[in-house]
Amino acid sequence: MFQSMTYKGTLSEQYNLVTNQLKALIAGEPNTIANLANASSLLNQFLPDVNWVGFYLVEGEGLVLGPFQGMPACVRIPSGKGVCGTSLEKKQTIRVSNVHDFPGHIACDAASQSEIVIPLIVHGRIFAVLDIDSPQLNRFTEEEQIHLEQFVNELAKGIERSN
Repeated sequence: MFQSMTYKGTLSEQYNLVTNQLKALIAGEPNTIANLANASSLLNQFLPDVNWVGFYLVEGEGLVLGPFQGMPACVRIPSGKGVCGTSLEKKQTIRVSNVHDFPGHIACDAASQSEIVIPLIVHGRIFAVLDIDSPQLNRFTEEEQIHLEQFVNELAKGIERSN
């Protein structure tokens, strides 16, 4: 059973621990929605200074809201629109230091100041994007981006094993 804990050590050690917790949470669980829900909850508990953590699932030519932690959110995002839709269209992580400087930013929560969106690729195709918002400017570093991408890759491996 998962228990809340304080994460200590270097940033790399902390991310290794949370990624190992993810692996334990999703091991043997075939339900993708349950795994996405636990992943968003785990990150929400782990990451300081965030106000929204969740997934948008690919549906048709855009995204639809999936499991998340935070305030109610936009339900549908077209490909190419906002940070999430741009990440989907470009098939790459997008890290935004100040969302107000991002052309076409979709403001679901007015408190959000910075954002990172990471594609979740399952069987070679984008299945979803992980979206994390913060009320702080410049919240997400390049080092954190690398660790979050590794977290998402482990989640993708778990989804691939169960499908």
